[in-house]
Amino acid sequence: MLSNFDNVAVYDSSVTSSEQVGEGPTKVGTRGRGTSKVMGRHFDWTVEVTEFDPPRRMVSRSVEGKLDFTLTFTLEPADGGTRVTQRIDAASGLGGIFGKLADPLVERAQGRTVRANLETLAEWMAEHPQP
Repeated sequence: MLSNFDNVAVYDSSVTSSEQVGEGPTKVGTRGRGTSKVMGRHFDWTVEVTEFDPPRRMVSRSVEGKLDFTLTFTLEPADGGTRVTQRIDAASGLGGIFGKLADPLVERAQGRTVRANLETLAEWMAEHPQP
């Protein structure tokens, strides 16, 4: 579910389109591409999966695009369900694209977006349980 690039735009409101590059199941080396909208600006990106340990962890790193980032999803059992943690590490902060002074504003806005996206993801996963 999280490893299917076609699903990213379903649960991430900042992603306007996403897809896997090439065929086959997700594994280390698989690439995905898409477009994100951050603070009114559109950015195309391509990421490559650098760690893949289903169902516990997936890490992807940007390999093309204006934003230099690493995205980590960690899943662990919690309170009879699953806790999903998403971490975004950006080289200069997402504000680097908007100017250094914008870093704190962009980080707060992205933090709100990520929290909302995780709530959407939880609802979506409950509606689409995986075997």
